[in-house]
Amino acid sequence: MNATSIDTTELDAHVCAYNMAFAELGLRFRWDARTLASLAGIEDEGARIVAYVQAHHPHLLAAYSPEFLSQAILERKNALRPEPLPVCDAAAIETNRPSLLQVRAREAHSPVDFTLPMLAGA
Repeated sequence: MNATSIDTTELDAHVCAYNMAFAELGLRFRWDARTLASLAGIEDEGARIVAYVQAHHPHLLAAYSPEFLSQAILERKNALRPEPLPVCDAAAIETNRPSLLQVRAREAHSPVDFTLPMLAGA
Protein backbone atom coordinates (compact mmCIF):
# COMPACT_ATOMS: atom_id res chain seq x y z
CA MET A 1 0.00 0.00 0.00
CA ASN A 2 1.34 3.45 -0.85
CA ALA A 3 1.91 5.94 1.93
CA THR A 4 -0.64 8.71 1.93
CA SER A 5 -0.90 12.06 3.61
CA ILE A 6 -3.37 12.55 6.44
CA ASP A 7 -4.65 15.81 7.85
CA THR A 8 -4.06 16.69 11.48
CA THR A 9 -7.80 16.79 12.25
CA GLU A 10 -8.13 13.12 11.35
CA LEU A 11 -4.99 12.30 13.30
CA ASP A 12 -6.27 14.21 16.35
CA ALA A 13 -9.56 12.28 16.29
CA HIS A 14 -7.68 8.98 16.35
CA VAL A 15 -5.29 10.18 19.09
CA CYS A 16 -8.30 11.14 21.21
CA ALA A 17 -9.99 7.77 20.63
CA TYR A 18 -6.85 5.85 21.55
CA ASN A 19 -6.25 7.94 24.66
CA MET A 20 -9.83 7.42 25.80
CA ALA A 21 -9.40 3.67 25.29
CA PHE A 22 -6.17 3.71 27.32
CA ALA A 23 -7.90 5.63 30.13
CA GLU A 24 -10.89 3.27 30.16
CA LEU A 25 -8.51 0.32 30.53
CA GLY A 26 -6.51 1.99 33.28
CA LEU A 27 -3.36 2.14 31.16
CA ARG A 28 -0.99 4.90 32.17
CA PHE A 29 0.20 5.98 28.78
CA ARG A 30 -1.04 8.60 26.37
CA TRP A 31 -0.30 9.18 22.73
CA ASP A 32 0.20 12.50 21.03
CA ALA A 33 -0.05 13.20 17.31
CA ARG A 34 3.66 12.54 16.77
CA THR A 35 3.48 9.18 18.51
CA LEU A 36 0.57 8.02 16.37
CA ALA A 37 2.15 9.48 13.25
CA SER A 38 5.34 7.54 13.98
CA LEU A 39 3.28 4.34 14.12
CA ALA A 40 1.12 5.16 11.10
CA GLY A 41 3.54 3.46 8.72
CA ILE A 42 2.52 0.11 10.22
CA GLU A 43 -0.43 -1.13 8.22
CA ASP A 44 -2.34 -3.09 10.89
CA GLU A 45 -3.77 -1.14 13.85
CA GLY A 46 -3.21 -4.05 16.21
CA ALA A 47 0.41 -4.28 15.10
CA ARG A 48 0.82 -0.54 15.78
CA ILE A 49 -0.31 -1.04 19.36
CA VAL A 50 1.92 -4.08 19.84
CA ALA A 51 4.93 -2.21 18.43
CA TYR A 52 4.32 0.69 20.82
CA VAL A 53 3.89 -1.54 23.88
CA GLN A 54 6.98 -3.60 23.00
CA ALA A 55 9.06 -0.43 22.62
CA HIS A 56 7.74 1.67 25.50
CA HIS A 57 5.95 -0.59 28.01
CA PRO A 58 7.43 -4.08 27.67
CA HIS A 59 6.70 -4.78 31.35
CA LEU A 60 3.01 -5.10 30.41
CA LEU A 61 3.86 -8.12 28.28
CA ALA A 62 4.90 -10.00 31.41
CA ALA A 63 1.23 -10.03 32.46
CA TYR A 64 -0.73 -9.67 29.21
CA SER A 65 -0.28 -11.14 25.76
CA PRO A 66 0.25 -8.66 22.91
CA GLU A 67 -2.94 -9.95 21.25
CA PHE A 68 -5.00 -9.43 24.42
CA LEU A 69 -3.73 -5.87 24.90
CA SER A 70 -4.19 -4.84 21.29
CA GLN A 71 -7.67 -6.38 21.12
CA ALA A 72 -8.80 -4.74 24.37
CA ILE A 73 -7.50 -1.33 23.24
CA LEU A 74 -8.91 -1.63 19.71
CA GLU A 75 -12.36 -2.66 20.93
CA ARG A 76 -12.64 0.51 22.99
CA LYS A 77 -10.96 2.72 20.40
CA ASN A 78 -13.24 1.38 17.65
CA ALA A 79 -16.32 2.13 19.74
CA LEU A 80 -15.32 5.79 19.43
CA ARG A 81 -13.57 5.87 16.06
CA PRO A 82 -14.27 2.68 14.07
CA GLU A 83 -12.50 3.61 10.85
CA PRO A 84 -8.80 2.76 10.85
CA LEU A 85 -6.17 5.42 10.48
CA PRO A 86 -4.77 4.97 6.97
CA VAL A 87 -1.14 4.06 6.50
CA CYS A 88 0.66 7.32 5.92
CA ASP A 89 4.04 8.94 5.64
CA ALA A 90 4.74 10.20 9.16
CA ALA A 91 7.12 12.84 7.79
CA ALA A 92 4.19 14.38 5.90
CA ILE A 93 2.35 15.18 9.13
CA GLU A 94 3.23 18.55 10.59
CA THR A 95 2.47 19.28 14.23
CA ASN A 96 3.65 21.78 16.81
CA ARG A 97 2.83 19.48 19.72
CA PRO A 98 5.60 18.10 21.91
CA SER A 99 6.79 14.63 21.03
CA LEU A 100 6.38 11.73 23.41
CA LEU A 101 10.10 11.95 24.18
CA GLN A 102 9.78 15.63 25.10
CA VAL A 103 6.85 14.88 27.40
CA ARG A 104 8.78 12.04 29.05
CA ALA A 105 11.79 14.30 29.58
CA ARG A 106 9.55 16.78 31.41
CA GLU A 107 8.10 13.98 33.53
CA ALA A 108 11.56 12.64 34.42
CA HIS A 109 11.47 14.64 37.66
CA SER A 110 8.58 12.56 39.01
CA PRO A 111 9.07 9.03 40.28
CA VAL A 112 8.18 6.25 37.88
CA ASP A 113 5.75 3.57 39.01
CA PHE A 114 6.34 0.31 37.16
CA THR A 115 3.50 -1.61 38.75
CA LEU A 116 1.16 -3.26 36.32
CA PRO A 117 -2.10 -1.38 35.84
CA MET A 118 -5.39 -3.19 36.16
CA LEU A 119 -7.29 -3.43 32.89
CA ALA A 120 -10.64 -2.03 33.89
CA GLY A 121 -13.50 -3.87 32.29
CA ALA A 122 -11.29 -6.61 30.90
